[in-house]
Amino acid sequence: MGVEGCTKCIKYLLFVFNFIFWLAGGIILGVALWLRHDSQTTNILYLQLGDKQAPNTFYVGIYILIAVGAVMMFVGFLGCYGAIQESQCLLGTFFTCLVILFACEVAAGIWGFVNKDQIAKDVKQFYDQALQQALMGESEANNAKAVVKTFHETLDCCGSDIVTATFTPVWRDDLCRKDSLKSFFENTNCHKKIDELFSGKLYLIGIAAVVVAVIMIFEMILSMVLCCGIRNSSVY
Repeated sequence: MGVEGCTKCIKYLLFVFNFIFWLAGGIILGVALWLRHDSQTTNILYLQLGDKQAPNTFYVGIYILIAVGAVMMFVGFLGCYGAIQESQCLLGTFFTCLVILFACEVAAGIWGFVNKDQIAKDVKQFYDQALQQALMGESEANNAKAVVKTFHETLDCCGSDIVTATFTPVWRDDLCRKDSLKSFFENTNCHKKIDELFSGKLYLIGIAAVVVAVIMIFEMILSMVLCCGIRNSSVY
């Protein structure tokens, strides 16, 4: 009776954790969709400078996050059903899915850590190239002006460094805001704004990944214990 009571307790505890896991998957999916359609990132990452498209490394991470959220909801449902039914087969499948999902999350976390600075760096290089073409009046200047103005209007900034950010509004008000005196004192550097844009979003993704990883570890432990409890109950 003691083994059976312990098994039931673990069963309902696992159900609760799986329900939380399912909700977390829904939240991650929602956040990923929000990041995918956020006006600031879409305005910038959909830009095209001649034949060159804006860097889309950030969207690769978002698509991974969307897939993870959808899989989490499926796995969470599988775990809830397996716990209620006390099915060793379903719980074994659930445990296997958790291990695979955890490995994928670790791999995605490593990829994100390696590329976290590269994402902003690529976008800044794309902006610098467009700004240079717009200021020098090269053959693609009309398109470059549109790209630069989109950056400036979306991020409320101007220039790629201190010198450019300070003096560009004074003599090129077709690229920057017309209130050049305000820009002169504020020094709204676009490089800084790009770093803020992506670092904030990546920080949010990192928090979600850590929370999900902790829940997954607890669920793997509980599912193993529950399987052992079911096996022992069947023996007795």
